[in-house]
Amino acid sequence: MAAAVAVALGVLASSAVAPSAASAAGRPDTVRQGLNALVHEDGLPAALASVTDRQGRTRDYTAGVGNVATGSKVPVDGQVRIGSSTKTFTAVVVLQLVGEGKIDLDATIDTYLPNLVHGDGFDGHRITVRQLLQHTSGLPDYEDLVGNDIREHRYFEPRDILDIAFQRKAVFPAGKGWSYSNTNYVVAGLIVQKVTRRPFAEEVDRRVIQRIGLRHTYFPVPGDMTIRERHPHGYARDAADAPLRDVTRIDPSAAWTAGQMVSTNSDINRFLTALLAGRLLPQAQLAQMRTTVPIADTGAGYGLGIMSRPLSCGGVYWGHGGDIDGYENRGGVTDDGRAANVTVTRIPVDGAGTRHVEEVVDTALCR
Repeated sequence: MAAAVAVALGVLASSAVAPSAASAAGRPDTVRQGLNALVHEDGLPAALASVTDRQGRTRDYTAGVGNVATGSKVPVDGQVRIGSSTKTFTAVVVLQLVGEGKIDLDATIDTYLPNLVHGDGFDGHRITVRQLLQHTSGLPDYEDLVGNDIREHRYFEPRDILDIAFQRKAVFPAGKGWSYSNTNYVVAGLIVQKVTRRPFAEEVDRRVIQRIGLRHTYFPVPGDMTIRERHPHGYARDAADAPLRDVTRIDPSAAWTAGQMVSTNSDINRFLTALLAGRLLPQAQLAQMRTTVPIADTGAGYGLGIMSRPLSCGGVYWGHGGDIDGYENRGGVTDDGRAANVTVTRIPVDGAGTRHVEEVVDTALCR
């Protein structure tokens, strides 16, 4: 790890709000401690968090360094690539169109995109829109077929992505299992474009981002490899003992509607809070979204572009999380208004690192 990380600047709490009662009483701030551990023990260059309590009070935190080469501070609530948290935005757009009568959740892909989806063991006239959003379609994933260098620097059209995915066999017959596949959400994005006759980026901006005033969230246009506002740099390691590689500047098009968006921790919290409060979907579609299938024996469930996860203090929280080159985020909101999102600037090399990120989320929501 570079020297700049070894002398990490520690956690900085935003001064925009008053400290929590726990902090005021002199007790240790467990979120602060958790972020410090992600930097010092898990070796992640930076960690950022935004936490909102039941009373609507928000605190933003940072730990580590925003740029390993310079040792610069992490920008408070800086913009980051959000990876698969994009899927919840995509699902909301699809479900808004369901509410408008323009898409039927139980119609097949071929209803909207005839003859597009076909391959070894899968066919678009057997897979429904609901199965796409819930990862019960059996469509194979493409992510590991696209090498890092290609993925980071090449522009992909959505149908290029499907050509890669459809080299593989179906994971199972449609509706006969659950398997996470980015391919599902690329197809869902194409359905949105076919129905609306508009680019997906315009639809998500108009229907979600502008509607609830997310000022730091956007869907990058083709060729946009930068992050527009203040942001921590993102890093990758090609092997456990390899040096850090700066991957802040990439072409995210290989992720498209499965994972291309840029946002901040606080904007993700605002989005999920507005979603659960019924500000983005009619109650019928929100209820469909929150109807889950189990994810193995994890205790988590997957709905339509959103997950429920159990909390150590009881109950569940709703969110998604995402990984994309340089960034990993986890978080969600509870039905009583608590919200927390945590981002680190390198995808952990093993499951233990990701569990530690999720533990900080649990701490933030349960403290």
